[in-house]
Amino acid sequence: MFRVPLLVALSLVIAFGGGILFTLFALDATSGFGAIKLGAWQAFPEMHTADADPYAKSHRARAGRLLYGTAEGLVFTASDDDTGARLTAGCSYRISGQTPPARLWTLFIAGNDGEPLGESAGRPSALNSWIVLRNPDSSFTITVSPDAHAGNWLALPASGSFRLVWTLLDSPAAGNSGLIDLSMPKLEKIGCGHV
Repeated sequence: MFRVPLLVALSLVIAFGGGILFTLFALDATSGFGAIKLGAWQAFPEMHTADADPYAKSHRARAGRLLYGTAEGLVFTASDDDTGARLTAGCSYRISGQTPPARLWTLFIAGNDGEPLGESAGRPSALNSWIVLRNPDSSFTITVSPDAHAGNWLALPASGSFRLVWTLLDSPAAGNSGLIDLSMPKLEKIGCGHV
């Protein structure tokens, strides 16, 4: 007697639950279409525009982050180094080169969810274009390591994987015409353990 209603209820729970889980997975799996990849760095130029695809719009609505206009900013993320190996807190990395022209840029260490990790015990986890130490040719080298280094240094968390988030603000690279001949700094592993 209760067998048919129970089966209908079970089917609805599976259908709705599966649909919600699949939607959440799809939103976490991608930030949208139209990515550009420059070495280890990946950006979605259309993500913050009115022309963004439905997945990108859903992703940014769910994240609740600040949206940049077409020429205001462009966010690059790196979860792997230039060789394609995953960024892990047990290793040290070197970021070297120059960024595309921008009035200001910021670089910070984030967790896998994209949220900044923040400073712990006075250890720096972010840099910007105003405080970075530069070479005479305006290039720079940033060491990303769990151990302190002289010069530009970002401290890694105690363990786990992480990502780097580089935001270019007021940059011609954020507009469609600025995407031609764009180059980002190299991101290379310099060793694992205490180096």
